[in-house]
Amino acid sequence: MTNPLLQDAPLTDFAAVRPEHVTPAIDALLAEANAALDRAVGPDVPPDYDALSMVLEVPVERLGRAWGVVNHLAHVADTPELRAAHAENLPKITEYYTRQGSDERLYAKYKAIAASPAAAQLSPARRQALAHALRDFRLGGADLQGEAKARFMALQDRMAELSQAFSNHVLDATDAFAHYATAEELAGVPADVVAAARAAAEAEGKEGHKLTLHFPSYFPVMQYAENRALRETLYTAYVTRASELGAAERDNSAVMRELLTLRAEEARLLGFANYAEVSLAPKMAGTPAEVLHFLRDLAQRARPSAEKDLADLRAFAASELGLTELQAWDLAYAGEKLKEARYAFSDQEVKAYLPLPKVLDGLFHIVETLFEVSIRPAEAPVWHPSVRFFRIERAGQVVGEFYLDPHARPGKRPGAWMDSARSRWLRVDSHRLQTPVAYLVCNFSSPVGDKPALLTHDELTTLFHEFGHGLHHMLTQVDEMGVSGIDGVEWDAVELPSQFMENFCWEWDVIRRLSAHVDSGEPLPRALFDKMLAAKNFQSGLQTLRQVEFGLFDMRLHTEADAAERVQAILAEVRQEVALVPVPPFSRTAHTFSHIFAGGYSAGYYSYKWAEVLSADAWSAFEEEGVLNPETGRRYRREILEAGGARPAIESFKAFRGREPRIDALLRHQGMA
Repeated sequence: MTNPLLQDAPLTDFAAVRPEHVTPAIDALLAEANAALDRAVGPDVPPDYDALSMVLEVPVERLGRAWGVVNHLAHVADTPELRAAHAENLPKITEYYTRQGSDERLYAKYKAIAASPAAAQLSPARRQALAHALRDFRLGGADLQGEAKARFMALQDRMAELSQAFSNHVLDATDAFAHYATAEELAGVPADVVAAARAAAEAEGKEGHKLTLHFPSYFPVMQYAENRALRETLYTAYVTRASELGAAERDNSAVMRELLTLRAEEARLLGFANYAEVSLAPKMAGTPAEVLHFLRDLAQRARPSAEKDLADLRAFAASELGLTELQAWDLAYAGEKLKEARYAFSDQEVKAYLPLPKVLDGLFHIVETLFEVSIRPAEAPVWHPSVRFFRIERAGQVVGEFYLDPHARPGKRPGAWMDSARSRWLRVDSHRLQTPVAYLVCNFSSPVGDKPALLTHDELTTLFHEFGHGLHHMLTQVDEMGVSGIDGVEWDAVELPSQFMENFCWEWDVIRRLSAHVDSGEPLPRALFDKMLAAKNFQSGLQTLRQVEFGLFDMRLHTEADAAERVQAILAEVRQEVALVPVPPFSRTAHTFSHIFAGGYSAGYYSYKWAEVLSADAWSAFEEEGVLNPETGRRYRREILEAGGARPAIESFKAFRGREPRIDALLRHQGMA
């Protein structure tokens, strides 16, 4: 059997990958990696950077790339067979990486490299990679001995299983719900959403219109449906997903308790007071107290705006909508109606001007203008017919490639993300440059009939956000794996390039170029854009408090000793402290908080707001010098994007901006200055 996961082709043949390929490939690659680790720690390999890299990095990178493909497919093309193959191999993968990361013999060789005279001759990128390696050995349990080390390794296996179970429960609970609505129930819902719901019902041979909890179906109903009972039905299903209020086999309550308990135990084994300290060790922020102060300070600054937002919403809902008591399922609907009344436009009106093909042309034009590259469609095997593949070139040379998977569908995880398929690396085995490849994944609605997919302005912003992560990964000029692209960048700085790109979605010259009405082809009118701009900070106070709420909840979960038994209580206390909008007692939003229970943001959700300070300040340079100024773009590319993780993020920021970051730009951009 020719196994596509074992091929050395530059790009994976996704169309050929089958669940039955996974175990044989992973077993073979683990055998190579284990043999390499045994050799690396033996007497024949000296404590020399190149020697260790040649022996260990080549097979480990090959293993990581193959497992990355399996993991990616589990997120975008889930089937029972693939899920079983993933579950079978996850413990083996976790065990290997935990063992390598805690091997005291390997750790000793890296310490010897760092202590040798040759260390001073290493390139800055290699010195940074070496420093990260030593830190990661400490965080990986390399200083532990005997029973403590065995327990640490067992914890890693179990926590990986629990994170995957959390993610599976969210996907399954999302997929499990369907409500077949009548045409009358859908009064007010946009025509394209109604058409998609009807098509989904027809595909199943059902009457009515199929509504799901996938965002392109769920959110327009919450935003536009005049039927309050329908909104309540969908809202209730959405906020009780994967909880004790649904099917027992999809309940994440026990998963969360055990994960938090094990994370706290891991922290104690490593000599930290709590898991938040472990999480912050490789980040910009110094201590949990510093993060909590940052979040509470931001909440205090945002509160006056948020109170005004809510008072305006309540007054409007009572006087214009007859909603004397706003419920959680009324908020998006009332907010949309208020925005339409105040600014005389709707998200749906804007959506007609944002067909995905035209949006992509506009996005690519910005990137090509500012960063002196060209983006070309290219051919590659893909995992679904709607996936496209592109190449980024500079001066005729490929600098990066990416897959774009834009549409929601069953078996695909909710949300949007960028992930690495391959990192930039000057390979030690061939001395050839390996260029980076990215996955860009969104969950937009699909085309209906002969009409292209249409994006809301929020979805446009999401696309630009993920593309910013992609540029950080693909435009790097660092050749050292581990600190090239997004690798090695502090987690609370990694959102800088993504949030930076969102700003383009509010520039007239940009919007004019990337918009074309789905029927007439006319660009979005200036008058409509001005209304959007006037509405830009609509409810920004409430939105800021919402993000602070998530960040505080996450940080408290990972600092407080009894958090595992008080998840829902802590969330209620945080809401009491910072939230203004009442939430029904049945809401179980923690049960689908995948960022912190399955997505790497545990004790790190604050990063979004932390990095927003950096990105807003970086954007202010473009405001001062010209939004599409190639010189500013060149400086940003060189100092931020190309530098990757090869130096501390604060140094990259100061090299671009010429000074320390300031919070002023963020407050000004969000109308809270």
